[in-house]
Amino acid sequence: MKVLGCLASLVCLASMCTGAYAQVSADGKAAVEQVLRVQQEAWNHHDLEGFMAGYWNSPELTFFSDAKEASGWQAAFDRYRAKYASAGHEMGSLDFSGLRVEMLGPDAAFVRGQWKLTLSDGKTPHGRFTLVFRKFADGWKIVHDHTSAAAE
Repeated sequence: MKVLGCLASLVCLASMCTGAYAQVSADGKAAVEQVLRVQQEAWNHHDLEGFMAGYWNSPELTFFSDAKEASGWQAAFDRYRAKYASAGHEMGSLDFSGLRVEMLGPDAAFVRGQWKLTLSDGKTPHGRFTLVFRKFADGWKIVHDHTSAAAE
């Protein structure tokens, strides 16, 4: 009889844990999506610093794009500034779509999605990205970004 009681307790505990994880997972997904919405809004207001606030400000941040790797927050910021916010370049209007957030645990997430820029000359560079997020004391941050552009 004690075995059945223990088994029933374990099943009940597992059920509660599953429910608690489902809530943490839903909250995590919403928080990660919010980071991306804030980034999109900052970009569309030509606020590169605000956009970069979604990234982990660390030399350990990794950013892969154009078959190159940038290591560290500053390198990623410098790359964005040179490519989009310097003389002769424009940031355009950014749109993220097709977001798929997969929680890897209570403090890690994997995100896949698409990006598209609409520029004043009518061009629309676009591509795909995969991101790894971690939850820190100050919120969810991108710790790895792999972005590709479609051939025009």
